[in-house]
Amino acid sequence: MTLAALLLAIAALIGGTDGRARMRAALTPNPKSHHKARANDPLALASALDVLAACLHSGMAVAGAAAAAAPSAPPTVARVLSRAADLLALGADPATAWATAPEGDRGVDALLRLARRSATSGTALAQGVSALANRSRDDAADTARAAAERASVLIAGPLGVCYLPAFFCLGIIPVVAGLASDVLQSGIL
Repeated sequence: MTLAALLLAIAALIGGTDGRARMRAALTPNPKSHHKARANDPLALASALDVLAACLHSGMAVAGAAAAAAPSAPPTVARVLSRAADLLALGADPATAWATAPEGDRGVDALLRLARRSATSGTALAQGVSALANRSRDDAADTARAAAERASVLIAGPLGVCYLPAFFCLGIIPVVAGLASDVLQSGIL
């Protein structure tokens, strides 16, 4: 045990601060890579909307719920939620706080329309956000299903090119050759 501790201390001294810095960098998460992963996740919008809906169902104010949901959202949605939370906390008009997003993302636009409509008519935002999350999840499932169907069609082509000649060479040609030899030997032709 003492030998192991001594060797560990020597390795730390030899590695110096670079070794400790590399170890610290390896152990701390990189927020930029987290946002890249969230941006490519097809279910990221649905999960962020679920967090927003849960916060609203629990009775939080819209500004607090948007601020709580922003860290778990994809970057485009996080910017919109953070902006709306800040403006609503400052007392801005909800129509101004939920203004149109410059990115033009379909899910973000639907959320903004829903929030503006809720602020204007007084309808509950939580049920609409839950429905939007379900629709986003269904859209992601449809996209995945379409990609799988496209892949199956693309896979069938090379398989046909490989297996069809083998089927003819090993299945059809021997049968035809056997029948032809029997017909020619019998003298029918």
